[in-house]
Amino acid sequence: MVSRKNPAIIVSPEKKHFFEVHGYVVIEDIVSAAELEEYRRLYDAFLSGAIECGRNRSDLGGHTERKRQDVENVTQIMWPSDFVPGLADTAYYQRALAVARQLIGNDASFDFDMLIDKEPRTDSATPWHQDAAYWINVEDKRAASAWLALDDARIENGCMWYVPGSHRLPLRPHVKAGAGGGALECACDEDEGVPIPLKAGSCAFHHGATLHYSRGNTTDVRRRAYILNYRPLAMIEFERQQGFDHGRAKNDREIRNLDARGDG
Repeated sequence: MVSRKNPAIIVSPEKKHFFEVHGYVVIEDIVSAAELEEYRRLYDAFLSGAIECGRNRSDLGGHTERKRQDVENVTQIMWPSDFVPGLADTAYYQRALAVARQLIGNDASFDFDMLIDKEPRTDSATPWHQDAAYWINVEDKRAASAWLALDDARIENGCMWYVPGSHRLPLRPHVKAGAGGGALECACDEDEGVPIPLKAGSCAFHHGATLHYSRGNTTDVRRRAYILNYRPLAMIEFERQQGFDHGRAKNDREIRNLDARGDG
């Protein structure tokens, strides 16, 4: 299993200010090289089907025609921590929580997690959107998403782009992106944004209302992203009271294949 060691991560005043002004910030080396390899192994067990996740797996790029018929355009797996006992207690989760609390407040708590993978040569962009457009309306809109690169994320294989300061403005109107898949999109383009390449093991945090997108993967290398989301505990409790749980599908699958998870 991935390490549960949790060295303190201190967000500098400069980085916190940058997040408040721009709506995103980069935290370098949030996991160690050894931890990175363990998360990669776990991630690949999900992608191969060694860990079965039923309806929690979907094609976020289903709005575009597949260029490779053997894989999804953009593989999305919701709630990986539901399938691996103890995963939410491991190093990345704990360090990301510590960062989120420094960025948005001490009441920040774990809301949900997901994996988003872009296989080589799938070349399917994730449309411009704001995460809050997917969520129910809550009174306290503080939120931070941690986007960990398990591979070097570059413009050509689908690194994140952000629109600085967009979290301070009203949400843009969103519509469904094409006929297939569950992606939403809004009007925006690269002229408004800035690309944020990341080396493997580093993490970008963004606000729930920050506009972002990524190009398709046109390279011969993978682009695996491991995403955790945090918001105030009271708002998470409100979500659940309203029956909103970010696509959890707990009732139609079993937890299987422990050997594939790196538990032993």
